[in-house]
Amino acid sequence: MSAEGTGTHGSSFRDETGGFGIREIDGGIYERIRGRSYKAECTLPLRDLRYLRLLHRDLSGRTLKGEMICNRRIAEDVLEIFEKLYEAGYPIEHVRLVDDYGADDEASMEDNNSSSFNFREIVRTGEVSKHGLGLAVDINPLYNPYWKIVDGDEIILPSAGRPYLDRGASFPYKIERGDLCVRLFTKKGFFWGGDWTNRKDYQHFEIPPEQIRKWYRY
Repeated sequence: MSAEGTGTHGSSFRDETGGFGIREIDGGIYERIRGRSYKAECTLPLRDLRYLRLLHRDLSGRTLKGEMICNRRIAEDVLEIFEKLYEAGYPIEHVRLVDDYGADDEASMEDNNSSSFNFREIVRTGEVSKHGLGLAVDINPLYNPYWKIVDGDEIILPSAGRPYLDRGASFPYKIERGDLCVRLFTKKGFFWGGDWTNRKDYQHFEIPPEQIRKWYRY
């Protein structure tokens, strides 16, 4: 995989004293992700990633500090989305690096942790996930699970999210079509997995494949 162009997002730096900021992956951050989310076989250049510091609120309205790693091309947009979600009091339970969970995606999702970069494949495909490029973001994944039928098998991720496949039920942290989170991400050009027909991924927002092909050849 090779980078194509320099992109327009995520190249600037913002002051973190207000709780929101972007910076390149420095030595300390690299040591946290090396061999975990940034695996030895990772084909994405480290220079294409950015580290975000942000604030978010939980259901009780408490202000919490969060951190996320994503692709530099979406870093500014993602930070702006989180700023607006924070200002609106939109509840997000955890925003931690998946490396805090040993880069175990299931463990991160079961803890309802919102995240972006983790170099891994899409389940049962052998294809690198959009998360492997840092070009997808999952929000409140326990309550907004992934669902698909593959070779007759039902796949639910995280498995503990099964009760929340009933989208007509009322429960916390639920992402619904037309809510603020969906509106903010789709306005920035992301696809929402809740709109897919052959599968559902209610937690998931990703950059469209045609845009990714303009940035990368793979």
